[in-house]
Amino acid sequence: MKRAENKSHCPVNFALETFGDAWSLLIVRDIVFWGKRTYKEFLASDEAISTNVLAARLAHLEQRGILVREPHGSDRRREVYTLTEKGLGLIPVLLEMSGWSARNDPDTTAPQAFVDAVYADRATMFAAVQDAVRRGGSLFGEGGLLRRPA
Repeated sequence: MKRAENKSHCPVNFALETFGDAWSLLIVRDIVFWGKRTYKEFLASDEAISTNVLAARLAHLEQRGILVREPHGSDRRREVYTLTEKGLGLIPVLLEMSGWSARNDPDTTAPQAFVDAVYADRATMFAAVQDAVRRGGSLFGEGGLLRRPA
């Protein structure tokens, strides 16, 4: 059974206990990069998360203040998940991880334009992505900041 309290108050430990598992970061990635917002959209991601793991990770991220769950605007039977300000603060971390991975993974699917944009002016890129996601947009999704990779 997972502890309710952090194992320590080391900043690295706090981060890992908040969002350190792969599934949690992939959910945040799906919101930031692709504009996904619903359970069904997260479930359709390429990594094929199981329903019970997805439900647990969404609840964990909500409990930790990374996500907020609200009724869908046009269908009250569905819910949408959005990043809180605390969650938006993860965008620079995701972009740095993505840029690092794209530079070091010989089989990366990341477009070079994305890598160049991340490293051209980090502060501007971080702020632009945070603003887009705050307004309901994304990095690559429909109407995203960058062209969707093929």
